[in-house]
Amino acid sequence: MEGSYFSTLTTILILIVYAIYINPCLATRPIPTKTNTQFIKTSCGNTTYPELCFSSLSSYANEIQTSPKSLASIALSVTLTTTRSTLSTIAKLSKSQGLTPGEAAAMIDCMEVLNDSVEELQSSIGEMGIAGGKNFELQMNDIQTWVSTSLTDEDTCIDGFGGNAMNGNAKNTVRSHIVKVAEMTSNALALINSFAATQNLT
Repeated sequence: MEGSYFSTLTTILILIVYAIYINPCLATRPIPTKTNTQFIKTSCGNTTYPELCFSSLSSYANEIQTSPKSLASIALSVTLTTTRSTLSTIAKLSKSQGLTPGEAAAMIDCMEVLNDSVEELQSSIGEMGIAGGKNFELQMNDIQTWVSTSLTDEDTCIDGFGGNAMNGNAKNTVRSHIVKVAEMTSNALALINSFAATQNLT
């Protein structure tokens, strides 16, 4: 009996230690509130691609809360991460065997404009971090210009893979990635515009 008692006690202590030290995230990770999640969903409803907007941003509900600025900033950051990932994917595909000359050239051009897009998104994120005060309108104009230019760059890449002469797997893979990036950039721009409009009303 005594051995069984100590065995049970030991098991309980191990479970307590596991809960406290080994797996603290389960106990400490805050659950997004319905208000925060609804704010993102409502805001995304004003974008061109609301479902993509919500799916890409809802996991950041705790960070965003109900802040239009945080929503726009995180939308930019998520878009930048996706753009970088897409650029890496295209760089790998460009080294694939069996590409047609048209595909190879289109990939090189696409990587060039995506590099520009990355720089423009980075500039936007940096400016968004300090946006406010008497220079707010000028700062937002710069951000909107950079993001709009980034979107144009992405559209240029998509156009490069158009036409009936390019029907290979490489074309389809690149287009699917770039289309997603362009849609995310479009959504980010819409959220930036909403944030700017809100501030201008105050």
